[in-house]
Amino acid sequence: MTSPSPDLGLLLDVDGPIASPVTRSIAIPSIASDLVALANAGVPLVFNTGRSDEFLRGEVVDPLVAGGLQPEARVFGVCEKGAVWFRITPDGVGDLSIDESLLVPSELRRGVEQLVEEHFAESMFFDRTKRTMISVEQRTDVDSADYLAIQPRFDRAVLDLCRTLDLGAVWRSERQPASDGSVPFRLDPSIISTDIESVRVGKDLGAERAVDLVAALGAVPRRWRTVGDSRSDYAMADWMHEQRYDVAHVDVRPAEGVPEKPYAVLVAAPEQTNDTAGAVFLRRWAAEVIDGVVSDVA
Repeated sequence: MTSPSPDLGLLLDVDGPIASPVTRSIAIPSIASDLVALANAGVPLVFNTGRSDEFLRGEVVDPLVAGGLQPEARVFGVCEKGAVWFRITPDGVGDLSIDESLLVPSELRRGVEQLVEEHFAESMFFDRTKRTMISVEQRTDVDSADYLAIQPRFDRAVLDLCRTLDLGAVWRSERQPASDGSVPFRLDPSIISTDIESVRVGKDLGAERAVDLVAALGAVPRRWRTVGDSRSDYAMADWMHEQRYDVAHVDVRPAEGVPEKPYAVLVAAPEQTNDTAGAVFLRRWAAEVIDGVVSDVA
């Protein structure tokens, strides 16, 4: 590792900027090699994702280990939007920490799985790797447009199930309280999945976990770059800004519209989206940290 460590930390969503939303894996080789180079140079990396630890293990951790991740590197996974976290070392995934207060009820999990099996199995599948939340994902052999056309019908069916179980839930702008008035759960649809989760989880909780993990092993950089592909990912940068870090957010899929923020929002060239854009920014930061090439927009 270089000394002193660079004053830069990276907080990275996985689907979109790191893993291709088509293959659900690291499809651009430079992404893995630049991540390893940055980590080995002293840049803390935290993958802040809704994915499970099992997904990260196979699709992200293994390529980093194979790429030569060093023992001193500060690399972490924060999964299920802040509910599960661990360190990543040359030996792979370390000990898991799980916030069991964020678990969804088992009867809701069983009900959603049955719903998928009986009515939606041709377009989506139930993710059995999740430990605290429920995720139902688009099948990779199904066209995106076809999945997105069916997704609202599935979401509505889950909301109806929550009503039957007397579990308060919110879906987009629709709030459906339980009989006691509580709304402890949220349906969070993305372009490839719907998560059913505690309202307490989110990319902001993931960011808070990330800083704690980095701080436990050394100094926390003042300068951070957060990277994501959806509006919900801005919560990472919102939290970092509120904590007075020097933060900029990279939106690798700005087609949803770039909101006004009190910090810089960076985008790649129009033809570069998702992991293609993620690769561009990782290469830029690696060039800065390792080669001393500073970009005006980094």
